Amino acid sequence: MLEELKRQVYEANMELPRRGLVTYTWGNVSGLDRDSGYFVIKPSGVEYDALSPDDLAVVDLDLHLIEGNYQPSSDTATHAQIYRSCPAVGGIVHTHSTMATAWAQAGRSIPLYGTTHADYFLGPVPCTRSLTPEEINGEYEKNTGLVIIETFKEQGIDPMYTPAVLCKNHGPFAWGKDAAQAVYHAAVLEEVAKMALYTQMISPDAQPAPDSIKDKHFYRKHGSHAYYGQGQK
Repeated sequence: MLEELKRQVYEANMELPRRGLVTYTWGNVSGLDRDSGYFVIKPSGVEYDALSPDDLAVVDLDLHLIEGNYQPSSDTATHAQIYRSCPAVGGIVHTHSTMATAWAQAGRSIPLYGTTHADYFLGPVPCTRSLTPEEINGEYEKNTGLVIIETFKEQGIDPMYTPAVLCKNHGPFAWGKDAAQAVYHAAVLEEVAKMALYTQMISPDAQPAPDSIKDKHFYRKHGSHAYYGQGQK
C-alpha cells in the first residue's frame, strides 16, 4: 500500500541524519496521500540505521493504524492535526536539531534578520505558547498540533509562507508540499536559527531586516511573480 509514498518518506527520513538534524531516533518525517486520506510516518523509536521502507507505518487522519508492523511515531497525532488544518501541506518533519531547539527552549521566535531567512520564511519563525498542565496531561501530542494551529491563526501567518514553527520547551516542526520539501525547510530552519544566534551574539541590539528587503527576497522565489531560478521565462 502506498509503496511510492513509502519510498519518498523513507528517503526523507534518511536525509535527517545526513543533514545532521537528528541524534539517535530524535526525529520523524511523514508524507500524506490526500486521495486516500492516509499518511506514512516513521515508526516510534526505530534507529535510522535499521529503518527500511517496509518498516514505515500507514495511518489515517483519525490515527488508526492501516498498515505496518510497528507502532507509528509518538508525534503522529501532531502530524495529523497539521494535515487536517492545512490542505496544502503534504509532508511534515519534527526534529530536535540543536539551534532551532535552543530557540524553542528559550521560548523565542527567530527574528528575520536578513535575506537568507527571507528567502524561505515571510517573517519570524514563530514560537508557540507553553502548553498548560491540562494539555500536557491530556492528549499531549494532539494538543501540540492544536497549539501550532492556534499560533498561526492568532498571528495571521500563512503556514505555506512560513513553513516552520518552534514548540516552546520542545523543538521545531517544519512542513512542505511533500516530505522532501519538509526536510529541506527543516535544514534551512536550522541554518537560519544558527545565523540569528550569531547575529545577536555579535550585535545584541541588531534589528530585524526592513520589510522592503524581506518582501523582495521572499517574493522573488515565491508566488505568481517569482523569477528566481530557471523556471521563469
